[in-house]
Amino acid sequence: MPQGKRIVLASRPLGEPKPSDFRTEDYEVPTPTEGQVLLRTIWLSLDPYMRGRMSDAASYAQPVPIGGVMEGGTVCEVIASKSPDYEKGDIVLARAGWQTHALADGKGLRKIDPKLAPISTAVGVLGMPGMTAYTGLLEIGKPQPGETVVVAAASGAVGSAVGQIARIKGARAIGIAGGKEKCDYVKHELGFDDCVDHRDPELAAKLKHACPKGIDVYFENVGGAVFEAVFPLLNNFARVPVCGLIAHYNDTEAKPPKWAASLMRAILTKRLTLRGFIVSDFAARHDDFLRDMSQWVREGKVKYKEFITEGLGSAPAALIGLLKGANFGKQLVRVGPDKA
Repeated sequence: MPQGKRIVLASRPLGEPKPSDFRTEDYEVPTPTEGQVLLRTIWLSLDPYMRGRMSDAASYAQPVPIGGVMEGGTVCEVIASKSPDYEKGDIVLARAGWQTHALADGKGLRKIDPKLAPISTAVGVLGMPGMTAYTGLLEIGKPQPGETVVVAAASGAVGSAVGQIARIKGARAIGIAGGKEKCDYVKHELGFDDCVDHRDPELAAKLKHACPKGIDVYFENVGGAVFEAVFPLLNNFARVPVCGLIAHYNDTEAKPPKWAASLMRAILTKRLTLRGFIVSDFAARHDDFLRDMSQWVREGKVKYKEFITEGLGSAPAALIGLLKGANFGKQLVRVGPDKA
């Protein structure tokens, strides 16, 4: 039988994940039975939420078990089918995880039209990250023309889309990113009104300068010092969609922030809306998202950048780097060629 490879969770990280928290295994590629399809992974998406899946702390989703295949969204080719719904050669969106091959019963799969856009975008700007940006901003942030929208991790898969959608809706878009190269990309390539480097010791002052009328919508991806710089600038009735808190994903203990009391007072006196969300909360908006976002991409109104590593074996180091901001754009792993 042909051999496949998979990466499993070897141990739960304490703090930052280490290469030893992952283990690569060989396995026999299975044969589909009635109603099943055999998938070959082409693209694996790496995303910050994966750090939470490595922990057994209570969360909105079950953790990856020790010895279990690491979870992840994938773009796959159907290489064998015993399902009436799928043919050999179909390209599908799946959740095959960190492995070269997987069986599926067809549930949860979605066919991808390679003519719509490069198939990698199905786990990027036209996939979960893009829909996260679209729904979080439009359903919770509700930007209005002339308002100021600030987004953290602005050069990443979600943040880059948030700012561009804000501009489409007539708002000012201010990004926060790590380093001059990323800030220049956000401002000059993506068309944000400005971008501030979160590594700058004058972050708070420079963000205030970039937002002379305060902040109406803050799309939270980071937390930590970035939120502390944003917090004083929030206007009355500001909306804060909370998508991620990557600055805290490797924390080893939970500590209430020193500004918790000030935050609660501001929520009251400024009538702030802070709402956490998971993209699946807005599943009913998927068709709207795909229609709008694919049109914006075709028209050049939304641009995207992919940060690609080669081979399944690169995934552990790539995820560790992603959690430190080493990626520049949507982090992808090319597991195999587009066609077998």
